[in-house]
Amino acid sequence: MNFTSIRKSSLLLVVLASFWVVSCNEETSVTTDTQQVETYDASLPLKWYELFLYIDRYSPGYRPPAAARLLAYTGLAAYESAAPGMSNYNSLRYEFPDINLPVADLSQDYHWPSSINACYAAIFNKFYPHINESDKARITALENHFINEYAAEIPAEVVARSRAFGVAVAEAVFEYSATDAAGHEAYLNPRPASYVPPATGPNGEKLWQPTFPDYTPALFPYWGQVRPFAMSSTDLVARPPIPYSEDPGSLFYQQANEVRTIVDLNNFTTQWVAEFWSDDIFQLTFEPAARQIAIANILVEQEDIRLDVALELYAKMGMALCDAGIAVWNSKYLYNVIRPIEYVRNVMEPGWNTALNNPLNNVKSLTPEFPAYPSGHSCFGGSGSSVMAEIFGNNTTYTDVCHFGRAEFNSTPRTYQTIMEAGVENAYSRLPLGVHFRMDCDEGLRLGYLAAARVSALPWHK
Repeated sequence: MNFTSIRKSSLLLVVLASFWVVSCNEETSVTTDTQQVETYDASLPLKWYELFLYIDRYSPGYRPPAAARLLAYTGLAAYESAAPGMSNYNSLRYEFPDINLPVADLSQDYHWPSSINACYAAIFNKFYPHINESDKARITALENHFINEYAAEIPAEVVARSRAFGVAVAEAVFEYSATDAAGHEAYLNPRPASYVPPATGPNGEKLWQPTFPDYTPALFPYWGQVRPFAMSSTDLVARPPIPYSEDPGSLFYQQANEVRTIVDLNNFTTQWVAEFWSDDIFQLTFEPAARQIAIANILVEQEDIRLDVALELYAKMGMALCDAGIAVWNSKYLYNVIRPIEYVRNVMEPGWNTALNNPLNNVKSLTPEFPAYPSGHSCFGGSGSSVMAEIFGNNTTYTDVCHFGRAEFNSTPRTYQTIMEAGVENAYSRLPLGVHFRMDCDEGLRLGYLAAARVSALPWHK
């Protein structure tokens, strides 16, 4: 008997068994006509993630990698709020047994968009308790928009049941997130005074210190202790960087000289790329993890994917971005590699400046407030592009319009022939900006790819 015959025989047995159960239990059986998640489009999560991008731009403390962690739990909660209605997908409850997920009563009807909508609203309010009142109102308004849309076509008792399930999932996922002591509410104290960075390494090499021009204290120095979703403790440690040296013949010196040369050339295209991917300035743009979500939104709309696929996409994106961020921040404070500006100024050219400026306050020559190696931008670009390439196919062409219309920097849209191409460009955009060495970008990309691979290996599909 071949595989096709086996499948047909199995299906016949299931049908006959179902008929027998119904015939013998007519008084207690319930026929449900609940639509499966795959029958809906992705407009619901798309609107919620558009709102996320707006809030992300103005949320202090939720700069990378904290935003990536929020995305992970949000994506997981939304996925689980509809998993019972997704024909081709598994719940991940057995992968995360410490999450006390509710169980849907599938003898009853559910409207899965109502469940997802309620879940998003609940999880947003849980993770953003300190946002301003106007942003809280935006959350309520978006939730009510969909409530009103569904009310015209779905029985009230079905909506109520579905919403209760979505809220229960959100609460269970948030309670699980709160058991992660290192990550939970870390956004409230992103620069703990308890952390004092070492000035020199075991061999006397110069290490990262708060950096010119504002000498801002270290951001999330304990983030390496945050609980990952799929990466192992070994995965979270980057490969050792090139050893520090001030010898002009050394690899470290050459890496610094490459950065100095690229910045000083001030080439139009490289500067355009640098500004296009920067996403460094609070209140100017969203942060780099959210940038990957912004690209995902473009592709969701362009490719018109189903709701179940969108839930998979955003859940995988969140988890991969989160784990990549943990790996990078763990490694940053393990190796404490100096930033290019401090090396170039001290060893090569006093007064040299980066190309990262803040157009909101006109402060020039900025550098992010944490060690150089590996690059956070690169890991987020690597993990995000990997997940999107898996979902949409790498050869999907798209135009990135994330910053279209901004006048503070060169926001001209850029078109990419492949998804991975954009991720690589994002990674190495840190060189013409002057804030990273090439080795930072190389290793950041590798960790991002690894994070995406680990997350994709979870048992998502039946």
